[in-house]
Amino acid sequence: MSDTNTTRTDTTGADTNRTDTDRTDTNGTDTNGTDTNGTDTLLPVATPARTRAAVAELVRPQRRLALAALAVTVAATAVGLLVQPLLGRIVDLAAGRGSAAADAITTTAVLLVAVAVVQGVTTGLGLSLISRLGETTLARLRERFVERALGLPLERVEKAGAGDLTARVTADVSLIADAVRSALPELARSLLTIVLTLGALAVLDWRFLLAALLAVPVQAVTARWYVAHAVPLYARQRVAGSAQQQQLLDTVGGSATVRAFRLEREHTERVAERSASLVALMMSGVRLVLGFYSRLHIAEYIGLAAVLGTGCWLVGDGTASLGTATAAALYFHSLFTPVNAALVLLDDAQSATAGLARLVGVTDLPSPPVSARPAAAGDVEVTVRGVGHSYRTGHPVLEGVDLTIRPGERVALVGASGAGKTTLARLVAGIQRPTEGTVLVGGVPPAEPGRAGAGRTIALLTQETHVFAGPLADDLRLARADATDDELRSALQQVDALDWAEALPDGLRTVVGDGGHRLDGAQTQALALARLVLADPPLVILDEATAEAGSAGARALEKAVARAVDGRTALIVAHRLSQAATADRIVVMDAGRVVETGTHDELRAARGPYAALWDAWSDTRSPDVS
Repeated sequence: MSDTNTTRTDTTGADTNRTDTDRTDTNGTDTNGTDTNGTDTLLPVATPARTRAAVAELVRPQRRLALAALAVTVAATAVGLLVQPLLGRIVDLAAGRGSAAADAITTTAVLLVAVAVVQGVTTGLGLSLISRLGETTLARLRERFVERALGLPLERVEKAGAGDLTARVTADVSLIADAVRSALPELARSLLTIVLTLGALAVLDWRFLLAALLAVPVQAVTARWYVAHAVPLYARQRVAGSAQQQQLLDTVGGSATVRAFRLEREHTERVAERSASLVALMMSGVRLVLGFYSRLHIAEYIGLAAVLGTGCWLVGDGTASLGTATAAALYFHSLFTPVNAALVLLDDAQSATAGLARLVGVTDLPSPPVSARPAAAGDVEVTVRGVGHSYRTGHPVLEGVDLTIRPGERVALVGASGAGKTTLARLVAGIQRPTEGTVLVGGVPPAEPGRAGAGRTIALLTQETHVFAGPLADDLRLARADATDDELRSALQQVDALDWAEALPDGLRTVVGDGGHRLDGAQTQALALARLVLADPPLVILDEATAEAGSAGARALEKAVARAVDGRTALIVAHRLSQAATADRIVVMDAGRVVETGTHDELRAARGPYAALWDAWSDTRSPDVS
């Protein structure tokens, strides 16, 4: 996942969706996905017109399949419409009686069996083609969604809240998939049945068609009433579902913090409030559907009474036979199922359309631009001028920060928790933009197009590294897909990870991650460092990347870090001061400002803030860490 010139999760394996300890609150947004300044920051939702256009774009490459599905379904429906006139003929024959009539009834019954067989076969084929069309279209939509979602700037996702994106990729996709597999084929068949049945009524006698159409105004008003209420209701349900999911993520994901600050009751109340809001909206939907069905029944009674009355009039007048009137009544009665199905499927359609609009809203977001040329390792200079940043108005995290990192220089950021170290690192990485001032990487803003090839200028590595499920070699090749086995081993050797990697049950082919071999904290961080070596970015940002390693493995891992960043420009948020001590320069931060800068020896001699931190850390560190 990369923006214009930043390599993040898929290069180093760092999970960028982490809690920034330098922030005033978790994301700068409340759990509704609303900015604390009151600005709605949920990911966009497409308009109905744009949603229809997007579906047309997805279906266009499948035109032949769509036409074939339509032709077969029309044929199946047309064959099925022969049942009513055949039954009407049986009524006429039965009224006439006699041996000839009995033989004719037998022939007609055989025809009915043939119609049933042909209709069954063609209906099955038609539904199969429609399902294939729907599944293909859904697969293409999923691919677009995942592509855009992975390319979203992390700042955009954080402002929306992880729950919003999660709900779209889970609940919305599931809803649309269910509609494609069940509602779409049934809706297509129902609509065709309605159209062809009305045509058949007109063939029997145009007056039967007029009688049947008396039900249409009631059905049309009912459908319009339902759609007018359902569209906004289901949209609110999706938003409420996202808010509930976000609150659950915040509460469960931050359970340690919640317990530490004794916020259990407050978070439980928030979850209950979001859940109650969603339940209320769901009950409104139930009441809406009940009213919808009641109105449809009225339309059915009106239409059936009109057709039966017309049949009695035409039979009495001698214009139509008893069998024709019977066929007309059966035709209208057969409309109950497809009409009700079509109108009822509006429920699924509206709900699926609401979810579809949310997916299209993400797929329409601009793709991350591809940059022009790769930068040579070590040729990137970082310039930070007058930078200030706030996650909430009036609560600055950084103020007036000036910093220059020369090409190939290793700079360590140190300071107490909340000093602003991680925020500054994220600004340099291009994950967020400064509220004030400028950040330049190689002379351009880190998110500006036209700089560095394929997003490989910057690599960010945090303590929260993700191990992807699959062979270890595949996990490493996420950083460079064309890497050979020898290059993989060389990268592992550079970070002192080759010995344990080859000692795995199947070496580099060993399946790691979920369901596979579990790597410990130090091995996981070494894997991330090997990815970094393979990606070969000129600028590396390490945000407490060795914090998860135990004290026993800290020294080895810090040496591996030093080798991985050798020859590159590096900004290191140091968790252990022993790591900062080996940097070319140390920058001390306090309350969002740079308060001291220099080498380890210079700062210790100055007896300022760094010396105080060093003395305090030296008194508490493990004996095996120097």
